[in-house]
Amino acid sequence: MNIRPRRNRKSMAIRAMVEETKLGAENLIYPIFLEDGKNIKTEIKSLPNNFRWSLDLLLPEVEQCMNLGVNTFDIFPAVSEHLKDVTATYSYAEENFYLHAIRKLKESFPEIVIMSDVAMDPYSSDGHDGLVRNGKILNDETLPILAKMAIAQAQAGVDIIGPSDMMDGRVGFIRNELDLNGYADVSIMSYTAKYASAFYGPFRDALNSAPKSGDKKTYQMNPANKREALLEAELDFSEGADFLMVKPALCYLDIIHILKENFNIPITAYNVSGECAMVYAASQNGWLNYENTMSEMLLSIRRAGADGILTYFAKDFAQLLKNR
Repeated sequence: MNIRPRRNRKSMAIRAMVEETKLGAENLIYPIFLEDGKNIKTEIKSLPNNFRWSLDLLLPEVEQCMNLGVNTFDIFPAVSEHLKDVTATYSYAEENFYLHAIRKLKESFPEIVIMSDVAMDPYSSDGHDGLVRNGKILNDETLPILAKMAIAQAQAGVDIIGPSDMMDGRVGFIRNELDLNGYADVSIMSYTAKYASAFYGPFRDALNSAPKSGDKKTYQMNPANKREALLEAELDFSEGADFLMVKPALCYLDIIHILKENFNIPITAYNVSGECAMVYAASQNGWLNYENTMSEMLLSIRRAGADGILTYFAKDFAQLLKNR
């Protein structure tokens, strides 16, 4: 045999030399849940090894992550029910604890990158990403609310705005408002292909943000659709998105790949709570090796074409890399 592929696998050094896909801590974005108060570190039962943090305990946690090479964080607020209303006014209120926390994080660690979440559901008494009226989620009426939210976050120091709502036209609307208000340098990582998935449960437990009625299928994508992702991506790209995100990641590796093949801007993927929870549960039961499974899962997402990966494994994987 003239061609023997195993010759390129015969030693660790050769395997490393010809390795096609590289994954480092710099590729990871760490989603973190923030709660108002002090001395809070509450583990999320459906997402082991992840917590709701108060700011005072989150600061040293962020520093630990930075020491491991994780420098980008996506902060999600757990908002008390009494602060929620139909139009999500607390999302841009001056007293919003989330905005104050972002300012403090940027003051303490100016070199970190903070990504935000822009959608109504954490602040809405209806639990939907858009404005609800007579049981219908209103698209165009939602856009000014999202823009107010984005401006308030940019003012607080957010580096990357993350519209996760899936309203039509929101990227262009937010981009225009950011530019008009002097925030042309603030990036937008659009949740471009966000599917109506069964894998979001632990996240909604963490933030208590599930819809009070109905579901999100009129604005989140049908898992059966692939070409539709190209349409969503083309719209977001033309409206000024700096990154295109696919959510979830593991069941949508083909979507990550097709966006990577068709767009010359960074593609990101959200390794969502349910995907990570499966690995935690299986490893706790001794069915899978945690480190090996986590590594293989993240590598598959990177191999599919993701330049950045939002993952609850970020800190653990960075620690694993450091220990090697």
